[in-house]
Amino acid sequence: MMYNKLYEGVKLPVKLKDSDVYHLAEILKARENKKLGTKEYYVHFDEYNKRLDDWVSEDRMKINEMIFPSKKIHKDSSTASLSALGGSSGNNNSSNNNNECSNSPFGETVNQESEHVELKMRLTTSSSSSALKNEEQISLVSMDDRNCFSYLQEPVSNVLPQTGSMMVASHQEHQDIVTRMRNIDLIVLGKYRIKPWYFSPYPEELTELDSVYICEFCLKYFKTCLCLQRHLEKCRLRHPPGNEIYRKNPLSFFEIDGRKNKKYAQNLCLLAKLFLDHKTLYYDTDPFLFYILCEYDDRGFHIVGYFSKEKESNDDNNVACILTLPPYQRKGYGKLLIEFSYELSKLENKTGSPEKPLSDLGLLSYRSYWCQTIMEVIIDAANSNDNSNSSSLSFDPPSISLNDIVEKTSINPKDLTATLNTMNIIYYSKGQHVIVVTKKMLDNFKASMSKRKYRIDAKLLNWHPKDWSKRGRW
Repeated sequence: MMYNKLYEGVKLPVKLKDSDVYHLAEILKARENKKLGTKEYYVHFDEYNKRLDDWVSEDRMKINEMIFPSKKIHKDSSTASLSALGGSSGNNNSSNNNNECSNSPFGETVNQESEHVELKMRLTTSSSSSALKNEEQISLVSMDDRNCFSYLQEPVSNVLPQTGSMMVASHQEHQDIVTRMRNIDLIVLGKYRIKPWYFSPYPEELTELDSVYICEFCLKYFKTCLCLQRHLEKCRLRHPPGNEIYRKNPLSFFEIDGRKNKKYAQNLCLLAKLFLDHKTLYYDTDPFLFYILCEYDDRGFHIVGYFSKEKESNDDNNVACILTLPPYQRKGYGKLLIEFSYELSKLENKTGSPEKPLSDLGLLSYRSYWCQTIMEVIIDAANSNDNSNSSSLSFDPPSISLNDIVEKTSINPKDLTATLNTMNIIYYSKGQHVIVVTKKMLDNFKASMSKRKYRIDAKLLNWHPKDWSKRGRW
């Protein structure tokens, strides 16, 4: 029968959930559903994120269109074997990221010949070269700002960083096989029942349960609801076990030291790994600080999301991992976490950048935050210039340097210049660089800012940076 040919590695069209559309998917594992008495298959949809992987039944598959896996060819050290196969040792990992540079972050393509120019700002540069067309042209800036663009000449490395939350274990090849499948079907956290997206190294006995119950205050995990209820009667925590450093109704931030509160930090990492695919570090929490965003009410402080950062980062990263839990997504909490991380960087008098690679959702949130923040600084500079010109007879065009934007936002110069290129608002005209913002971009910016329900009030932040180079404080 055809059914016997369904095994790991086979690809075939599978109907997407809640849809009539079929998409090519690879079978990763098969199992017997004891409740229904049928066979199920865990599939990964090609070119889709792993969080959409799911167990499907045979009635959702087009079995007559199966594609069987080809035999794996083991690499041979001799060049003869490579040439015989027609292989090439060249790097074919070309990137298409440059295609995004022509798109505006506010949903439009900016044309240099736009008819509605509302704002022009002169960048303080002294170069007289040609226009800035793409990320590789760096001769436009003066020597004062050249350091902001120098990274554009550096080759992009495809190797993941081996520090921070991306530290890779020596048995990574085995881990790739094990962690490819989601191992927890459902978690119960507070009043929410949440379906995980990815693998997380919870104890193996929990992977056989229908649901895993997690205390929303200490993040300890349990097998049954009864065990959780008994725990809640004894659990004294009603907020994360750290220092509250910010509160503005109804939100609060707590700072957790990964060394002092190791058990909580480890439980947090296990929970976060259910929704973060790239991060591989779970138990070595000593070098990290965790900042927990909570909603508070008369019952206690309920975790909304968090971000972590290294106490000492060689790459000046101000975020290692960042996560908003699924029930709280699309409510503005992601940008709030990002804004809070940059407020801490301002107090440290440093620029900051998130650890790479970012997840797809993380990249969207950061790109949107950078665009809005840069636009906010540009518009504020233009408005302040208009006020000064109104009190004098002469008119001076507003000007701002890249370093000015960096100082006001603490955004890393690399992220700043990449975002400016993505926004496509820098042009070269009449011997100077100008920032051109159309009326439509301004309207879209105002509309996007009006949707930001929560903002950080720096006056309410009770936090002072520490010098973690002194090991005694660890």
